[in-house]
Amino acid sequence: MKRLLIVGAGGFIGGFIAGRALGSGYDTTVGVRPSTSRSRLTDERLKVLEFDYDDPAAVKSVLESVPEKWDYVIYNLGATKCASFPDFNRINFQYLRTFATALKESGKMPEKFLYVSSLSAIGPGDEKGYAPISEQMIPRPNTRYGLSKVKSEQWLETLSGLPWIIFRPTGVYGPHEQDYLMMIKSIDRHFDFGVGYRKQLLTFIYVEDLVEAMFMAMEKAPVCRRYNISEPRSYSQAEFRRIVAEELGRKVVVPLRLPLWAVKGVSYIAQKAGLFTGKPSTLNLDKYKIMKQRNWQCTTDAATRDFGFTAPTSLREGIRRTVAAYRSAR
Repeated sequence: MKRLLIVGAGGFIGGFIAGRALGSGYDTTVGVRPSTSRSRLTDERLKVLEFDYDDPAAVKSVLESVPEKWDYVIYNLGATKCASFPDFNRINFQYLRTFATALKESGKMPEKFLYVSSLSAIGPGDEKGYAPISEQMIPRPNTRYGLSKVKSEQWLETLSGLPWIIFRPTGVYGPHEQDYLMMIKSIDRHFDFGVGYRKQLLTFIYVEDLVEAMFMAMEKAPVCRRYNISEPRSYSQAEFRRIVAEELGRKVVVPLRLPLWAVKGVSYIAQKAGLFTGKPSTLNLDKYKIMKQRNWQCTTDAATRDFGFTAPTSLREGIRRTVAAYRSAR
């Protein structure tokens, strides 16, 4: 029985990773912070470790308390929105550095260490010719989130002896995810809000497909490689709106396009309000830059070549499942 440690298991993606691991017979341990919700980690077969990532000695002590090392580690811990860059740096970079260093020093180095990064680590691609973003592109992140992710990627490369694999998923959606759920709710109310007037190409990956790719990579992929993870096609905003509307049964949806300058202004104000309250706003300058980006196409052939992964779930099928979960939760 293979042993797996999932770091950052309490969130949207982490719950699916844990379920897939148990379903495949893995001896599964989940690493969580004391404050992490356990609502999707209730299976009694799960072993739970609590980590205080602000205390490197405590992290190392917890790892040393486990008698055997894990075959695989999936590092899924991270924040997608924070009130300030120091928060992004602390959660997305310093916590990773603390954990990976403690893993090595405690003698618990796994066969493979899969780090979940983001396509945002690359930054804007070809905004004129719309050439796909490839794994070979030099990262030029233009968001605080993307910068924290690429910083973590580059640090992993410097840790000798760490058998890393880096995933750069595009937009991840599915049941229990909140950002795309906001868009679905808006279309359910007959309104579709978009940003900018130039053509925008979007890419998506259904959460269960992303998780399946993780397990395929752990079992088959070579180490020290990066992979874009996406459905192997792109969609326009109009296609996305039409698919969601059809799955919701909404025949009339009013598309509302907001100019970039207006969205930037609102994002700036919302971000400042978040700094004042100490609570990160869903709408902020990072989010504005992500919405502004026109080309999210990316190559996916490396994952197909190296470990046989091609995302099987189309956007329509994934939205159908997501809408069904949304309706059942109302």
